[in-house]
Amino acid sequence: MIKNTATDYQQTQRPFKKDSKFPEPSSSKYTLIILITTIHYLESQASASSLLSSHPPPPPIPILPIPTSQQLSWQLTEMALFLHFGTNTFTDSEWGTGHVDPSVFNPTALNATQWVSVAKETGFSRVILTAKHHDGFCLWPSEYTDYSVKSSPWKNGTGDVVKDLADAARIAGLQLGLYLSPWDRHEPCYGKTLEYNEYYLGQMTELLTRYGEIREVWLDGAKGEGEKDMEYFFDDWFSLIHQLQPGAVIFSDAGPDTRWVGDEGGVAGTTCWSLFNRSNAKIGDTDSQYSEEGDPLGPDWVPAECDVSIRPGWFWHASEVPKSAMALLDLYYKSVGRNCLLLLNVPPNSSGLISQEDIQVLQEFSEIRSSIFSHNLARSASISASSTRGSPSDSHYGSHNVLEDSIYSYWAPDETSSNWILYLDFHEVVTFNVLLVQEPIQMGQRIIEFHLDFLNEKGEWELVTNGTTVGYKRLLKFQSVKTSHLRLVVDKSRANPPLISYLGIYMDLFSIFRHISKLTSGSSVNGSEPLRQTTQRNSTSYYM
Repeated sequence: MIKNTATDYQQTQRPFKKDSKFPEPSSSKYTLIILITTIHYLESQASASSLLSSHPPPPPIPILPIPTSQQLSWQLTEMALFLHFGTNTFTDSEWGTGHVDPSVFNPTALNATQWVSVAKETGFSRVILTAKHHDGFCLWPSEYTDYSVKSSPWKNGTGDVVKDLADAARIAGLQLGLYLSPWDRHEPCYGKTLEYNEYYLGQMTELLTRYGEIREVWLDGAKGEGEKDMEYFFDDWFSLIHQLQPGAVIFSDAGPDTRWVGDEGGVAGTTCWSLFNRSNAKIGDTDSQYSEEGDPLGPDWVPAECDVSIRPGWFWHASEVPKSAMALLDLYYKSVGRNCLLLLNVPPNSSGLISQEDIQVLQEFSEIRSSIFSHNLARSASISASSTRGSPSDSHYGSHNVLEDSIYSYWAPDETSSNWILYLDFHEVVTFNVLLVQEPIQMGQRIIEFHLDFLNEKGEWELVTNGTTVGYKRLLKFQSVKTSHLRLVVDKSRANPPLISYLGIYMDLFSIFRHISKLTSGSSVNGSEPLRQTTQRNSTSYYM
């Protein structure tokens, strides 16, 4: 409907003349005109105010430090497959001497496509190859040494393992990383500072310019006792890597982009900050507890990587067997579930293939994860919050965002509120034993402490579990709880407001069966009939 304005109203009135046969308007009519004009004015002001309030508030200020785009991409992959392969594979050793004849290297059935397929099909988004381990043997035909595949009988000396893997990864859409050991037990110039640093940079240049995009460069400070003293020009190395492969992250004991978690067991600290102080760390000599926990006051963003092998050793040994799928699940909770990336070593065997027993474990591990985490019970709940940034109905920062599986949408409470609570109200009682919480880490890591409560039969809030840091992902496992009402409370945060991007409630039946199995017989659940039955179980059966 088109409304007349006050101006329109006045312009349509004829002027009154003294000699008009119509009477002059009374004062009440002038009052009516003024009233209508005022109403129209107020309506226009209200409309303008409504238009302004329809704009959402901008996002809160990120709290520094924050990750780079490369670090974000790295964190989102969650898991990577490490491939230890070389002459050690054929000599039943871990640290080669550097004097083994290259003729021992002859993986007659080598198939890098198989490695990549196993990784992709079991949920790994990145593969990292030991292009050169401590023995100095190179899996590519380096121009700077003859101690490489070109001196081996494999493919009559024309093979290139790095190229085979790079091609297979590119076709499959997986990210590629390379490990180039600083310690070299074969190269004669090792121990001569300038000469060896030039040698190392020459080999690094080969790897970063021949094989397409490299997403991670992995190096460490490992060196045996009594070895030659050697000063590494790490700053030069890092600068060259970032220059030649700007999309790559660099891993070492002390960063600069990702750090070692401090052990080779694949387990992070229950408190684990991505914040770090690089000036407090030294490659090859960093306090393990500092690496494990990070630093809430650290000025640098250097998230942790948890490396562990599926077998007792890092290289393949015929006498060794892989860990169980349940053991890998436990490592997943304690690495990815503690704000880290899980780097799982799965070494190819002497034929050049990943062993079938390793593949079986990886497949079961994948099925278990899918069964547990493919059904978020929280999605069936009505969710609300103690407050919301902007208006309560603002979809940009509303509580419903925590059910969207993305770090780029999140719940933000009002900055004036001192209570930071999410409420979940279910239509029926649910049973669960796993909590998942995520932060939008592109905005910085904020949460220091949090806890989860359930409403008991007395109508009182009772503690389910509590934790410290969250970061990219936090998983907490506990005894099964039955309830229809939950609340997640952020107790302490580095910044106001704390932000939550995802909230998950899950039922892990596998850990329950494993616990029962240990109590009754002590037998392994891996590959057992209960595991297989549970994998096929309908997710709706999680409701009790």
